[in-house]
Amino acid sequence: MISPRLRKSVARLMLVLSSIGLWLIGGTAQAHVLPTTTIELDVRAAEIDAALTIPLSDLEAASGIDLGSAGQSGIDAHSSELLDYLENHFAPTTLDGRPWAVTFDELTLSSAEDLGTGIYDTLTTTAHLVPPAGADERSFDLGYDAVIHRVVTHVVMVTVRSDWYTGTIDSGREIGTVGVDSVTGDITPLTVHLDDGSAWQGFVSMVSLGITHIREGTDHQLFLLTLLLPAPLLVAARRWGGPARPGVAVRKIAAITLAFTVGHSVTLALGTIGFPVPQQPVEVLIAISILVAAVHAIVPIFVGREALIAGMFGLVHGLAFSATLTELDLTGGQLAVSLLGFNIGIELMQLAVVAVVLPPLIVLARTRIYHPVRAAAAVLAAAAAAGWVFDRVGFPNIVADAADSLADVTPYVVAALWIAAVAVAVLLLRGRLVGTAGPDAFRKGEDRRQGRVVR
Repeated sequence: MISPRLRKSVARLMLVLSSIGLWLIGGTAQAHVLPTTTIELDVRAAEIDAALTIPLSDLEAASGIDLGSAGQSGIDAHSSELLDYLENHFAPTTLDGRPWAVTFDELTLSSAEDLGTGIYDTLTTTAHLVPPAGADERSFDLGYDAVIHRVVTHVVMVTVRSDWYTGTIDSGREIGTVGVDSVTGDITPLTVHLDDGSAWQGFVSMVSLGITHIREGTDHQLFLLTLLLPAPLLVAARRWGGPARPGVAVRKIAAITLAFTVGHSVTLALGTIGFPVPQQPVEVLIAISILVAAVHAIVPIFVGREALIAGMFGLVHGLAFSATLTELDLTGGQLAVSLLGFNIGIELMQLAVVAVVLPPLIVLARTRIYHPVRAAAAVLAAAAAAGWVFDRVGFPNIVADAADSLADVTPYVVAALWIAAVAVAVLLLRGRLVGTAGPDAFRKGEDRRQGRVVR
């Protein structure tokens, strides 16, 4: 007969061993988190593109295809077998059972990284899913069971990356998973029900995209801001002189903005509909446009032709803008509406920049301090542009890195401009500050201080 004391000791020992066992199991499970397949859906006007990323080791285990260690050449050698396998295990259908047409792009070796699994090899490709005539492409059965039909612990995560009609752009919104039910052992199918949308939602999303593009585009912002620096000034003896009348400054910047708009609108449309856009030369030319604008802000080099220069450089900036819409792969009515909305968004943001920055510049231009401030700002813009030029031709540098973060300090710079402008305006109204509108202004200021009548 076991004594009570021995029984308690055994119970304590079992409890300790159980705890250690659970800890080891938990630690092992955490250390061996399995990689997942991801399917990212891009909803087009007449089809859905599904970007597949499949862990290579699980794909080999499920398909029985030994790819060896030859990398991309191994995938190329077995591409027909791999495509046959994917075609047999990716068969979307309408809700009433009619099959969709499925074609695959080139199979590519890539890699992914997960906190639980580290870096692992993947097979990536894009499947083009085309519904049968008259079918609803926004509701369908995904029909995907690759890998999970053999590797029961595998999971497929399905997300919507872009959907023009709902205004979804590069979002990665999860809509479901495909896996094996741990109780029944059956594969749980996924029925996709995309949210209803409208052309209006698509248009609004494009306006928002245009606004975001300028707000986050440090180089585009810097070009516009650099053009604004000399806008409130007149030219005297081939140098920037006293302040122009506010109406003159506003008309000048309005002409510059309009010309820039016309320029980038033309090439935005051309680039989006398929005009070849060499990305690196365009990015270099954008940096050069900032450099030219900065030199002009220091010494006037194209007086009276600012609008023409802005229009010419607008052609370059428009090519860069077009890359954003090209990635969305839009056609027909969606493309036309998107061009309009994206352009409106760009213009709204540009007008906002002008409306926020130009008034304090007009006020500050009436003081002696504006000339050194303008010159210093132009030199900084020129340095940033030069850094970008070198970076974009293949020579990374700390100047370009610093320039990339300029957007983070822009709100503080604008706030400082307004604080300074308000202070200057108050002093001017009280007659305590003399303007810099040229020799006459200084003479009138001296007369005012001596009590003489100023006309």
